[in-house]
Amino acid sequence: MQTIEYKEFGNIELRVGTINRVEIFEKARKPAYKIWVDLGPEIGVKKSSAQVTANYSPQDLLDRQVVCVCNLAPRQIADFMSEILITGFEDEQGAIVLTTVERPVPNGSRLY
Repeated sequence: MQTIEYKEFGNIELRVGTINRVEIFEKARKPAYKIWVDLGPEIGVKKSSAQVTANYSPQDLLDRQVVCVCNLAPRQIADFMSEILITGFEDEQGAIVLTTVERPVPNGSRLY
């Protein structure tokens, strides 16, 4: 495993936000959703494409707090601009399980 300096980790903006809109991403090559995440007043609402259809329905995702990387360069996926990366881990079948928080925290809170 490659190591990084603490300062490098500090450059990654990991923040929590609440999912407030989900749509099926019909133009994606692999099954995915278009997701809008409220990251608080400082950042606002940002969009992401996420391949989480194996474990979550759109209704499962609404109002869920998730941990996001907020300072990656935006990425064009088909006709959709993904502005953040919603984080998660692979389960035993290789499907993504979202990273969340133990209890509610204010949207936009940074991970330390």
